[in-house]
Parts: sequence; structure tokens; C-alpha cells
Amino acid sequence: MRPDGDPDPDDYGLPHVDVVVPDDARELDRDVLAYRREERRRRRRRRVRRLFSPVTRFGVAIPIIAGALLVALISGALMTAFGPRPAPRPKGVPLAPHPTAAAGAIGGLLPTGSVDEVNGHKSARNLRDLRPAVFGIVPPGYRCQDVVAALAGRTHEYGIKFLLVADPRGAGGREPVALKELKACAGTAHDGTPLVLQDGKALLAGAYAPAPGSPAPGLTAVFVQPDGIVKEVVNAPTPGPDLSQKVKSLGYG
Repeated sequence: MRPDGDPDPDDYGLPHVDVVVPDDARELDRDVLAYRREERRRRRRRRVRRLFSPVTRFGVAIPIIAGALLVALISGALMTAFGPRPAPRPKGVPLAPHPTAAAGAIGGLLPTGSVDEVNGHKSARNLRDLRPAVFGIVPPGYRCQDVVAALAGRTHEYGIKFLLVADPRGAGGREPVALKELKACAGTAHDGTPLVLQDGKALLAGAYAPAPGSPAPGLTAVFVQPDGIVKEVVNAPTPGPDLSQKVKSLGYG
């Protein structure tokens, strides 16, 4: 309507809008409630977007990485709690003051003297300082056998040294095993690598290995306790539970 009461349309150029003004404002309660519900939904959506925006910013990569880290943490905790525990490494103990046998015999200390440890370069070592240990004395003409790998694995498991040493005494025209061949034999072990020794004076072979010329001698295993006592000497040992138990017993004297 024009201000002067003319029923013709206004000439302001605005579209015609039908507006109904209720007589009672309470009639608008339903619309107000709907408006407020919509506003609450908008606020919730905004909060959710703010919460997840750091994760969704890089697509699905972050959730996958986070899941992998969580699985790794849980697996590590389970392995620590329930996995196999390494055997306690024997602590250094002094040499037995009163052995029951002479040096170089079973029940006695190792012979006195030095050997050369070959590990890239030679270094002289006191033989008795290498305890606890299993010495593998390799006879002339010896061909590497599975017992070397078996002893390497068991000694590594129980924290005991395993040392291979060639018998320098020739026998029946056979030359002592060369250092190169001894290293190759040590390399056949995968669960633990034996140390290689040179014993030019035959301290070990002269005390524990069969005499030169013995028929088909095998490797001689010398089991030495932490206190330096030679507990047992086994010629031509074979892999198995009995051999494993002999190695295990060295860790406890």
C-alpha cells in the first residue's frame, strides 16, 4: 500500500512478500525451538571437524600409521612379557683355589700358558682367562661337522665362549688343519660364531686330545667351568640334548 492509502503496488522495485504477523508471540515457539536445534547441530559438527581435522588433513595415511604403531607397541609389550628370556650370563669368578686334580686333567685347572686369538688380527690370551668355555680341538684331516654349529648355538644361548683350535701335532702324514679351513668351519655356525685360536705349543691338544695317530679321531670338546676347572672332556661329541645339557651346566659351576 502506498503511504497515502492507494491500493496500487509500491514503486520501490522490491518483490511482493506476504508476511503474516501473529497476534500472539507464543505461536512462534515451535519455530524458535527448531532454530535452536539446528544451531546446536551446527555447533556439534564444527566441534567434530576441529577434533578430527589434524587426522583427516592427510587422508587415510595418518590413521594407518597410528594403527601400525599401536600394533607394534602391543606386540613389543607381549614379547617382553611372555617371550623367551636369555639365560643369565655367568659372572666372573676367581680360579678354584684347591682343584681336585692336576692342571691339564679332568677336575683340574687348564694348563698354564698363552694362546693366540685370531679375530682379524692375533692377540695373545692367557688360556685360563677364557673361562667359562667349550674348546673344540680339531684333529689333523678333520672335516667340519654339524657338531660345530650345534656347540656354537648352545654356547651362544647360555653366554659361554666356544673356541675352535687346531691340533698342531701332525699325525700319519696328515698336516694340522690350516687356519683358513678352521675359519671356514667356524663360519658354518649361524646361531653363534666360534672364536678361532692358534695353539702353537699344543697346550690344549697335548692335555686333552687323543694321541697322534689314533684311529679316525673326531673333534674333542673340553668343557671348562667359570672357576677354570675342566669339568668334562668328550671326544667326537654328537648334537643332542645330552650335549646341550653339558653346555648349560657350565653356567652354574
